[in-house]
Amino acid sequence: ATSRVLDRRADGLSTALLLKSLESTPYAVLSRGVSGMRGQTLIVNLPGSQKAVDECFAVLEPVLAHAVKQLQGRIVEVKAEHVEMQQSAHCNVDEAVSTVLDSVTPLPAETVNCATASVLGRILASDVIAKEPLPPFRASVKDGYAVRARDGAGRRRVVDVVTAGDESSVVLQAHCAIRVSTGGPVPSGADAVVQVEDTKLIESSPDLTKELVIEVLKPPAEGQDIRPVGSDIALGAKVLDAGAKIGPCELGILASIGCSLVPVHKLPTVGVASTGNELMEPFGAGLGGAKIRDSNRTTLLAMLSSHGFPVVDLGIIPDKADCLVTAFEKAIKTCQVIVTTGGVSMGERDLVKQVLTADFNATLHFAQVRMKPGKPTSFATLSVANRHPVLFFGLPGNPVSAFVTANLYVIPACRRLGGWSAPRRSVINVKLGQEIGLDPRPEYHRCTLQWPSGIDADVLPTAWSTGSQASSRLLSCQSASGLLILPARSDSLLSLPAGHVTQCMLLDCP
Repeated sequence: ATSRVLDRRADGLSTALLLKSLESTPYAVLSRGVSGMRGQTLIVNLPGSQKAVDECFAVLEPVLAHAVKQLQGRIVEVKAEHVEMQQSAHCNVDEAVSTVLDSVTPLPAETVNCATASVLGRILASDVIAKEPLPPFRASVKDGYAVRARDGAGRRRVVDVVTAGDESSVVLQAHCAIRVSTGGPVPSGADAVVQVEDTKLIESSPDLTKELVIEVLKPPAEGQDIRPVGSDIALGAKVLDAGAKIGPCELGILASIGCSLVPVHKLPTVGVASTGNELMEPFGAGLGGAKIRDSNRTTLLAMLSSHGFPVVDLGIIPDKADCLVTAFEKAIKTCQVIVTTGGVSMGERDLVKQVLTADFNATLHFAQVRMKPGKPTSFATLSVANRHPVLFFGLPGNPVSAFVTANLYVIPACRRLGGWSAPRRSVINVKLGQEIGLDPRPEYHRCTLQWPSGIDADVLPTAWSTGSQASSRLLSCQSASGLLILPARSDSLLSLPAGHVTQCMLLDCP
């Protein structure tokens, strides 16, 4: 009877349902179920028993929404889902991270005046060469007396006093000495410095304000306690390599050679948006209706800022394709990276991937990752004329999923854009302080770390779970110092015991 009303048969559906039923009973071969289309309606015959219906509907459910879209002629969405399916197959975390980093090259260099702008955390785009020596003069290593070594031990007449920052116009003569300070210039004619401890004051002025004669107690050696010109940094020496990260010491080196104009890689500007009709601004008005406060944007903007990246707050974007298009068109003009949360799963209003591929012709590299939390993470790139490609990260809407995937993918990508040669987060071995059950997917489990005391190099830090790992529970990240990298559960491995050694990605250090 069903066959007579169908415009077209869908034998693939009928075969899939039959194969599922055959897993339970051989009598399923006697089934006469038919599937097909009439107009824009999908018609499927299911078995008669409730158990069989449940089993067959589990097969039907994943493809039902896609089949309806095909019937309704929603070609753009259908094509986007085909691309997503192709890109999401067999993608694990390592593959996803490699895909992201392989798609990114550092931004071009810019010259920054470190006298007027901060360069801390920036990556040098080229070598830094010293244009002046350090020290620029012969400098005394200690407080003492500049002397001629060949005069040996014995008495010296003190003819001048030179403090740091001053110069002496006196050319040192035989059996004379000039008082010098640590870091001060060694006068002309002197070839050694004798520390105060190796001298004895013989005579001073009546008011005791001026030394007149000293005795050198030990014969000095030529060059003793003198830093030659350029002994720390020679003129023309390479002091910092391209690719070096500028920290406090590197900034001090730049200051010591007077290098104020520093070639560094540009930093990416990162736009952050949340999507969803259910969201409201986090601060201010009270909750109303079915609204929830948008915490993701606040978290991600703060995270990116703490890593030194300029950010743009793109606000909350409603679940409408035209709103997403408008927001993305604006963001592309100023941002090298665009991060959204929500709108990347499988619901009818999860439109981000569809808009990127259909409206912007972006390349979708992956749309799902085998991990917990963060399975529906997507990554796309958009070619833009005369500039770097724009990176799009579609992160899940659950707060913990967004937090974890931002650390795994977004931060390393931004670092690579900023010139980092090793942009991934640091991973160390840790020892579990408690038994931890495993999930069917590889899991990034929030933990705190207890570092051992003492100097035993073989003792590993101990990791403790932060409690419930629900992807909606941002409290699990509040005290976390790392993400335990746990394997997927198997029949032979249901949990990891206390004391087991596993890897942990650190959150509070590079």
